[in-house]
Amino acid sequence: MTTHATGTFTFANWDEATVGEAGDGPKLARATVTNSFSGTLEAERTTCEYAITYFTEKTGVCTGYELVTGTLGGRTGSFVFVQHGTFGEDGKIHCSLEVVPGSGTGELAGLTGKGGFVAVTGECTVPYSFEYDLG
Repeated sequence: MTTHATGTFTFANWDEATVGEAGDGPKLARATVTNSFSGTLEAERTTCEYAITYFTEKTGVCTGYELVTGTLGGRTGSFVFVQHGTFGEDGKIHCSLEVVPGSGTGELAGLTGKGGFVAVTGECTVPYSFEYDLG
């Protein structure tokens, strides 16, 4: 049975470093991020690593993996989200979320799911939504 999850997450920490630049071309960066989720998903502190490609100072793409330990719909365990995002001149980050197959533990074993979020540059709290199944 598919369940709809909604809530917000808050950036608790964002540590970004440049790892390579091509002059006037793209720039590569990595970011280590800590988030706190509330709503259907409750997780005090997650661990997330992003690889970021900047095309300009304000545009680019990113991919990340986030280890989530907490409670989803009243069930306790851990899982990993893979995230794929784009960001542009409008200051919005559009990002998809997908549970990495096989990553669920505890009462979240067998978890599958997909969703996403739209973050606005400068705002620390972001609404999320995703559909999930516990097979």
